[in-house]
Amino acid sequence: MFIQTETTPNPATLKFLPGDLVLQDGTADFPDADAAKRSPLAQRIFAVENVTGVFLGRDFITVTKTDDVPWDHLKPSVLGAIMEHFQSGAPAIEGDVAENAGHADHDGPDSEIVVQIKELLDTRVRPAVAQDGGDITFHGFDRGIVYLHMQGACAGCPSSTLTLKMGIENLLRHYIPEVIEVRPVA
Repeated sequence: MFIQTETTPNPATLKFLPGDLVLQDGTADFPDADAAKRSPLAQRIFAVENVTGVFLGRDFITVTKTDDVPWDHLKPSVLGAIMEHFQSGAPAIEGDVAENAGHADHDGPDSEIVVQIKELLDTRVRPAVAQDGGDITFHGFDRGIVYLHMQGACAGCPSSTLTLKMGIENLLRHYIPEVIEVRPVA
């Protein structure tokens, strides 16, 4: 098995491409080892010292590390953990994977606007962000403000504020005049 790696805009996060399907649907974000209880793959990666986050996408895994350890020292151990997992035949996640299909439900007078926001996020934003090893999911819309949750390489990325404000906010405001601002949620 040959696993490729790619850098991301976040220097603390590296994207791993195992060449196999990681998740059939959606994404899964594990911001710490406690959150990884239902993922044998994330548990293996968290067993590597200095790993602080794991994010699973359709065909990639992003791993976030502490700042004090260079990737040159950590990468071989993470590659080994990923390889061991795929050789074991265990699932990436046990149980229902569709935890993060990327959307929160929204009913009410703004529901048409929310449908437009979700459509733009799905077609224009999420594919581009996935290339950088992350995901951005819709969290809510209230009085012109769109709330988005940043995951994977996007969480804690130095350029995430710029991406949110200059990229996503401008895109949404261009197509949907009711959008005034975009804000991140934790």
